Amino acid sequence: MKKYIITTFILALIYACGGKSDQSNSNTPPPKSMITKPKADDGKGVGPFTSVDLNDPLNTDMIANGKAIYDMKCSACHRLTATRVVGPGFKGVTDRRKPEWIMNMITNVDIMLDEDPAAQKLFEECLTRMPNQNVNNEDARDILEFLLNNDKT
Repeated sequence: MKKYIITTFILALIYACGGKSDQSNSNTPPPKSMITKPKADDGKGVGPFTSVDLNDPLNTDMIANGKAIYDMKCSACHRLTATRVVGPGFKGVTDRRKPEWIMNMITNVDIMLDEDPAAQKLFEECLTRMPNQNVNNEDARDILEFLLNNDKT
C-alpha cells in the first residue's frame, strides 16, 4: 500500500509539473494579427511633424528668431560649420535630413533617440544624449528656417 501511495504521488507530481502535453507547442508562431510590422523609415523621424511647408524665399523674421534661439539653446553643443563639438555640426544638415526629421529631433528628442535609427546612429557617434530644450513648434520652425539659411550661405 505504501508503494502505491508513493507511486501515485510521484505520477501526480510529474503530471502537475508539466509532463508531456499535446496542447502546448512552443514552435507554433503567434497569430498574424499579433505580429507588429516595423514602420518603414520615411526619413521624417518620430513625432508630430509629418509635413512641413518651406518658405521660398526664406522668411527673414523667422531666420532672426531662429538665430536667437540657436545662440541661446544650441550653440554650446553645435557649430554652424561641419565641426563637431558635443553634437554634430549643422553645416549641410538640411541637405542630409528632411525638414520633418529636423523639427521632430528638436521638439521630440527623447522619442527620436529611442526609436529613430538616424538619431540613434548620431547618439552612437557623439556618445552624448541631446537634452530636451523644451522648444515649442513655432520656435522649432524658426530654427529650421535659420538652418536652411545657414546652408544657403
